[in-house]
Amino acid sequence: MSQAQQTFAQQSGQYALARPRYPQALYDWILSQCPGRAAAWDCATGNGQAAVGLAPHFGMVQATDLSAEQVRAGLRAPNVFYSAQPAEATAFADHTFDLITVAQALHWFDTARFWPEVRRVARPGALFCAWGYSWFECESEVAAEFALPLRALLEPFWAPNNRILWNGYRNEDIAFPYARLPAPPFVIEARWTIEEMIAYVQTWSAYKLARQDVRVAAELERLCGGARERFAARGTLAARMPLSVVAGRL
Repeated sequence: MSQAQQTFAQQSGQYALARPRYPQALYDWILSQCPGRAAAWDCATGNGQAAVGLAPHFGMVQATDLSAEQVRAGLRAPNVFYSAQPAEATAFADHTFDLITVAQALHWFDTARFWPEVRRVARPGALFCAWGYSWFECESEVAAEFALPLRALLEPFWAPNNRILWNGYRNEDIAFPYARLPAPPFVIEARWTIEEMIAYVQTWSAYKLARQDVRVAAELERLCGGARERFAARGTLAARMPLSVVAGRL
């Protein structure tokens, strides 16, 4: 099992509950660029958030993930069909999809094998769109007492793949083979209690790996405990995450 598969198979239910929601403006833009509405493929679907978001607009949405655990825990809609398949080699027929999406996962793929698979299963003129977010921005006091110390603790534990996302899915990092469509800026805006913010960071691959180090695990417990004491009475806290988007028409 790959590191990505192990990471996202762990605590799939927690992942589904804690992950932030993508903005409706992103879906609206994707739909405005997509020529057909018969079938979409949401690749590396995770909790199925993007698949369910697209479902009202397509006759069928195929949602695939390496992790059978993620597939079992995925959000449900009548026309969303889940299966455990790798991004680079699927059982789908040639020229099936009007839209292919990848949310928060493109940086894990073997793109040398993925792009030919995209070409194979896409209909002529189909849209490809991938997006992702990295660090969250929050108010200065929360950043100083929780977010920035947390970031420093986790820095050594991030997989190198994450830097592809942090760098904005540059063409040279992902070998993007299509003319890139300019996308407007999109931002996830959230309001979390401190407990919800902590639950979100606990879904990160780096957090899970850091917990295996006894010293760092103790520091994480201290930091999270202090944040609960300091910010629990504040109610919800504002957070925002700009999205990096890469899109092209086949």
